[in-house]
Amino acid sequence: MKVKIGDIEVVPLSDGIFRLDGGAMFGVVPKTLWSRVAPGDELNRITMSVTPLLIRTAGLNVLVDAGIGDKLPPKLVDIYAVERGAGLPGSLAALGLGPADIDVVLMTHLHFDHAGGLTTVVDGIVRPVFPSARHLIRRGEWDDAMHPHARSRASYFPENYVPVQKAGLVEFIEDDGEVLPGVSVWRTGGHTAHHQIVRIDSQGQTGLYLADLVPTAAHVPDPWIMGYDLYPMETLAAKQRWLPEAVRGEYVIFFEHDPALAAGVLREEEGRRYVEPLVSRP
Repeated sequence: MKVKIGDIEVVPLSDGIFRLDGGAMFGVVPKTLWSRVAPGDELNRITMSVTPLLIRTAGLNVLVDAGIGDKLPPKLVDIYAVERGAGLPGSLAALGLGPADIDVVLMTHLHFDHAGGLTTVVDGIVRPVFPSARHLIRRGEWDDAMHPHARSRASYFPENYVPVQKAGLVEFIEDDGEVLPGVSVWRTGGHTAHHQIVRIDSQGQTGLYLADLVPTAAHVPDPWIMGYDLYPMETLAAKQRWLPEAVRGEYVIFFEHDPALAAGVLREEEGRRYVEPLVSRP
């Protein structure tokens, strides 16, 4: 289902679901609390969606993040319980689009569940999925992905993004601000040092794609921060900066990993924030 932000059309897409450890997903929040809103399976894993966005602005088809893709080895597919179904290609095809119709790919960061779908294997060679698209990636995130440390190495897979650069399709984002008509990026840090969110503005309306700053609606409270975040105090500061503004402005919030909700409006009553559902995940 599409959402209109002014005259910009935004469509949540699907690259399936996967599962991650619930304790890691909620950090210091006790299981007795998080399990009420995100019950785990027998291995303590919670279900998460993979929900990239399609933004249609100024005649451009803009894909924000590219999902897990089809290259994960069977061992990781099993560990993360990946179920892609028709995947992102099927989600685009339902809109009458193919990979060649994507004009721009805009990345929030380069972890495997966001960047895996940038490439695929064709005749034994890893190739870009979107051969006509400019791929906009924040330079600091690229540098970190190319030089991972012991904590981040498990999330960065070079085969997801290096072939895109070798094909001459990468353009680096250096700073915050507008990168396409009505579309801007803002570094939050937190999850990774250069993690960024995407803001959509048109005709006085605003949408925010919060990526892993607020991966699910359950992560709306300020202290509900993932154990995966490399810089949790940056996450906290970014939530305290963006979420009150979203409440005041009645922004549409798009969730990348919520298993049930693709978009909603953030509300607050008596100091408690909650999400008013707008669009279920595809």
